[in-house]
Amino acid sequence: MSDAIRAETVYIGEEQIQAYQARPLDPGPFPGVVVIHHLPGYDEAAKEMVRKFAVNGYAAICPNLFWREAPNAEPDDASAFVRGQGGIPDEQIIGDVATAAAALRGLDNANGKVGVIGHCSGGRQALLVSTAVALDAAVDCYGAFALEAPPTGSPLKVGSIRDRLPEVRCPVLGLFGDDDKYPAPDEVARLAAIMGEHGKSFEHYSYAGAGHGFFAVDRPSYRPEAAVDGWKRVFAFFGTHLGA
Repeated sequence: MSDAIRAETVYIGEEQIQAYQARPLDPGPFPGVVVIHHLPGYDEAAKEMVRKFAVNGYAAICPNLFWREAPNAEPDDASAFVRGQGGIPDEQIIGDVATAAAALRGLDNANGKVGVIGHCSGGRQALLVSTAVALDAAVDCYGAFALEAPPTGSPLKVGSIRDRLPEVRCPVLGLFGDDDKYPAPDEVARLAAIMGEHGKSFEHYSYAGAGHGFFAVDRPSYRPEAAVDGWKRVFAFFGTHLGA
């Protein structure tokens, strides 16, 4: 298989949602991955992740979840505006990810299977959409505020998704850091217990010496050993459930 890819901005669905898409140029068929960007926005780090999946044999797409609220704004400005508004409503996120998943399934070299991955706020949202969208696998990378509300003083107005967890529709992989506060290890343990109570497939790992954002190569939080192992687990998990 060639590692040649095509990467570009596209507009998807009836609303023409802005999104960044990359896919292999080989005839395939290939599985799809929806990349949910983090709270800092629809930025270069998110787009690089989309390209990483494409080089490794996936069609990938990252919808710009902030495009309605801050059209044509730079990622930092869009993120600041959205934070000030309290975040994006859960149902809007679910709709946009469903549109992105449909766009991947509509590609001419798709195998019909689609997963989702998100980091930070995107990790919570990956878990969220797994309860409402027809997906084949979900990866939650240190998703904040899935069970606990944001700390006092935070502008975010997101709520717990605990009551939605009985509706999770696909296997979930969770990757966390032992030094993280959002989510802290005790919250991860409670999440695992709740998923187990409802008979959900929840494979999870937590890394010593790693905190929030340990995948982010452009931040002081980056922890190479945890990130490298995490990526291996992501590709193994998607390979099992999506058929890379």
